[in-house]
Amino acid sequence: MFDWINVLAGFGVGVLVGLTGVGGGALMTPIMVLLFGVAPHTAVGTDLWFAAITKIVGGWVHGKRGSVDWQVLRRMFYGSIPAALLTLLWLHQSGSGPSHNGLMLKMLGFVLVLTSIAAVFRQSVHRIGERMRAERAAAFKAMQPGATVAAGAVLGFLVTFTSIGAGALGAVLLLYLYPRRMKPSTLVGTDIVHAIPLTLLAGSGHLLLGNVDFALLGTLLVGSVPGIALGSLAAARAPERLIRGLISLLLTVVGLKMLLA
Repeated sequence: MFDWINVLAGFGVGVLVGLTGVGGGALMTPIMVLLFGVAPHTAVGTDLWFAAITKIVGGWVHGKRGSVDWQVLRRMFYGSIPAALLTLLWLHQSGSGPSHNGLMLKMLGFVLVLTSIAAVFRQSVHRIGERMRAERAAAFKAMQPGATVAAGAVLGFLVTFTSIGAGALGAVLLLYLYPRRMKPSTLVGTDIVHAIPLTLLAGSGHLLLGNVDFALLGTLLVGSVPGIALGSLAAARAPERLIRGLISLLLTVVGLKMLLA
């Protein structure tokens, strides 16, 4: 019965990732910690591999549809990959076992609340970016490459340390930096494809540190692979605002629970 619960959890999260590009680590890591009783460092390592494999499926679907901005993607990688490597080096040198569990739990709570806020105010952030793009077009376009690298670096650290951030936070940053360039499908596709090598790299580092539960990962993937494929195909017809609102409410509750634990 427990295995089937894992499968259903993986399927549900996979559908949400395919529909919105949000909800992978932000939902799966808390599920593992709070419902399955997995240690935070193991939950992060396992979720990184869960995210990498499920997002490969979603990324393939979006890539076939042409909904990926490869130039923006390269800029994000210039920041996220080095940041992920530095975070892994820090974890290796300082130890990523029980000594980090408390810090990871608090950071998970903080990033979950931040993610929920980002999901709620994403349209407001988009409008701010649009206004700045219209009023100071030359200066705004000049700062885009460097700011995108910096955004990637922030995401690289957060994803490697908490497995959260590549979805909602990445989407909001892209909406601000590219308010006219990012159509909804391109935003989701670029966000998902950016997460693939980042989570593979971070997951490999956590694997070397012994932070991956393969039995749990396998049952989650059984549900998530068909889930993200279904969600990606249905993304154009989904009530995105309603889904994001419900996810934000859930993330806020879970994040506050972790912060106060």
